[in-house]
Amino acid sequence: MRTFGLDYGTKTIGVAVSDGLGLTAQTVTTVRRSSIKADLAELSRLVKEYEVTRIVLGLPLNMNGSEGPRAEASRKFADMLGQSLGLPVELWDERLSTVAAQRTLLEADVSRAKRREVIDQLAAQFILQGWLDAHRAPVEEGYDPEDYDPEA
Repeated sequence: MRTFGLDYGTKTIGVAVSDGLGLTAQTVTTVRRSSIKADLAELSRLVKEYEVTRIVLGLPLNMNGSEGPRAEASRKFADMLGQSLGLPVELWDERLSTVAAQRTLLEADVSRAKRREVIDQLAAQFILQGWLDAHRAPVEEGYDPEDYDPEA
């Protein structure tokens, strides 16, 4: 079961996908927005290609936790996405995901042009990784990964 993480913006949609076990998020692409119909068609194509069963959409809350116009637009898009693709869509607080992505790219000394190309994908990866980490089952007390035997 794979999950998509989406960073929904006014001009682009950053896309990330989880691994099959739901442990890690990887960047996929940036969808350049043109029309809602074209955007949904491209996301539908990607959902099929990556065999996605759930979508986590970033919810851009204000720093005080209140919702503004972008949050309202994200909620509407989540509804359209769920209806169009027939998949569950969960909203996830994305505060500071773009800031964290920008900081990561700056620390990696990525050029300004390259940062523009990948910033939305990386923000989607941060959104999805946060969701994955929050939904991971707790490790049993006394469990030592060194003792894990996949053949057992």
